[in-house]
Amino acid sequence: MQVFCKDGRFFVFSPEKTALLVIDMQRDFCCQGGYGHVAGGNVAPLHVILPRVREILNAARSLGLWIVHTREGHLPDLSDCPQAKRERSRYAGAEIGAKGPLGRFLIRGEFGHDFVDELTPLPGELIIDKPGFGAFYKTNLENLLKERGITHLIFTGVTTEVCVHSTLREAVDRGFYCLLLEDCCAAYDMALHQAAVRMIESEGGIFGWVSTAREFLKAIALLEK
Repeated sequence: MQVFCKDGRFFVFSPEKTALLVIDMQRDFCCQGGYGHVAGGNVAPLHVILPRVREILNAARSLGLWIVHTREGHLPDLSDCPQAKRERSRYAGAEIGAKGPLGRFLIRGEFGHDFVDELTPLPGELIIDKPGFGAFYKTNLENLLKERGITHLIFTGVTTEVCVHSTLREAVDRGFYCLLLEDCCAAYDMALHQAAVRMIESEGGIFGWVSTAREFLKAIALLEK
């Protein structure tokens, strides 16, 4: 299969060697009363992408891609949360572990830590609970991908400039081919989203490929003809 990209290149991949990453589509990031909103973020741009991410997720399932959902969060005793990170969250106005409208901010098992209803994982889909921004940090994601023979990754989720970008950069350093679907990612400040996308495209695609949901779905439609 091949997906046409913004710079005129094609992202060429085999479905059996490709995983769709749905990054951190959690209530704490996407919903009012969650960590991001209480810290001053505008959740409206994140809500805009929900229908597109759901459409891509369903298409990827039908295509047989391996589906990986990630969640950022910490143990209830905060033993896996560095003090510096906790202090930064305090400065932002939503200290990790503090009580919020959706439960303790970014704590595993709390209502806010879990996925938005529209993007609930199906049984058998991989869930990676991560204590950092990047999905490879202190997780077994790399080993699981390599054991399955995955070489190509397709990125959706939030926020573009933080957890999506951190995971994509980690993946590039590990030798994976990476495609970002830019209209299936978002940030509280969409200027930061645009800057993050430009970084991927710079230097002839230093961090991979950038395309859209429409082009991905078009590629699937051509395959089915």
